Amino acid sequence: MIESRFPLEPTPVYVPDDLLADLRNRLKATRWPLDAGNDDWYYGVSRRYLEGLVDYWIHKFDWRKSEAAINVYEHYKVNVNGVPVHFMRKPGVGPNPIPLILTHGWPWTFWHWSKVIDPLADPGAFGGDPAEAFDVIVPSLPGFGFSTPLPNNPDMNFWKVADLWHVLMTEILRYDKYAAGGCDVGALVAGQLGHKYSGELYGIHIGSAQKLSLFNGDRAWNFSGWQPIPDNIPESIRSDILKFDRRFASHLAVHVLDPSTLAYGLSDSPVGMLAWILERWAKWSDNDGNIEHVFSKDDLLTHATIFWVNNAIETSIRFYANANRYPWQPSHDRWPVVEAPAGITFVGYENPPGVTTEKRVQHFLGSDRASWYNHVNISVHERGGHFIPWEIPDKWVDDLRRTFRGRR
Repeated sequence: MIESRFPLEPTPVYVPDDLLADLRNRLKATRWPLDAGNDDWYYGVSRRYLEGLVDYWIHKFDWRKSEAAINVYEHYKVNVNGVPVHFMRKPGVGPNPIPLILTHGWPWTFWHWSKVIDPLADPGAFGGDPAEAFDVIVPSLPGFGFSTPLPNNPDMNFWKVADLWHVLMTEILRYDKYAAGGCDVGALVAGQLGHKYSGELYGIHIGSAQKLSLFNGDRAWNFSGWQPIPDNIPESIRSDILKFDRRFASHLAVHVLDPSTLAYGLSDSPVGMLAWILERWAKWSDNDGNIEHVFSKDDLLTHATIFWVNNAIETSIRFYANANRYPWQPSHDRWPVVEAPAGITFVGYENPPGVTTEKRVQHFLGSDRASWYNHVNISVHERGGHFIPWEIPDKWVDDLRRTFRGRR
């Protein structure tokens, strides 16, 4: 790090009262569908649960309480190559903290990193080694949360974000070298940083290890790739394949093919927006059939309010279509594609069909994805779903520290 003093002045997060009043009025004016016969969520989010959550949003949820918790940390809003970028920061506490930028995914917000920020920045306060401290930077992806509006960048996607993050870290924040972490879309951002800017990174730690070309091609919206389910496979594996397909099929198809069409309804109705993202939180987290085992009502509504008050749903969901419309292209032809040292965390809830947690690492190493990464640390955990740093924060922190141990 070139300078000891952080070069920006913080600006706390604040949502105007009129936006919150408009939100309450819209919630109260909701016209509900009948949703007959859907208490089991077979047809999607159940009205029985959603109506109770919306009633809580109107009468009990306190955004100002959430806002105060968010503002315990430093917040900044900067312009990066014409793109508005909000980020949260926790300065590192230790002899030589290294900068670490953490990138979220969809339907995440920057606040999904809130459980890991303190132990990463101040490990000594959590029984760790102060020599492993990070100066933690947590941005909202452009078009998400408080990195809005985004009228002049309708083509934003993960590999374009990587360029913005590199400018943010090296030119605006003046770090010589930095580390990167991410999950979901954020894992692709971190992977692209490790591909294009590996010489200026200590390394990356990601929650999955997909190819950076994941969204390239004519049928990126079809999760199964039109592959038929094999005959004569155990019924348990067949069932797992179908569950996996159902978990992601509508999500990918709509977000890649018709994001703006969906956005008209979700931008106008906070209940519609909540239903769409709630289904993903419910289906993608390791919650034993009860979303509130992972996200309390206040948690759900804090994230939902961040989406709503910034009118971020359209620009956030368009990331998928833009990853397909503007395909990833390599910056060099060296292997591994991601040259920066990479740590990877896998979780049992996202095991591929037929693959046990015990065999997850072996399965990855035998796949054509493994050769893409300069993997130096691979971890797997029985519990935990898609929102790893929220669901199993202690394990995520341990995994990430191990990735960067000896690389400072």
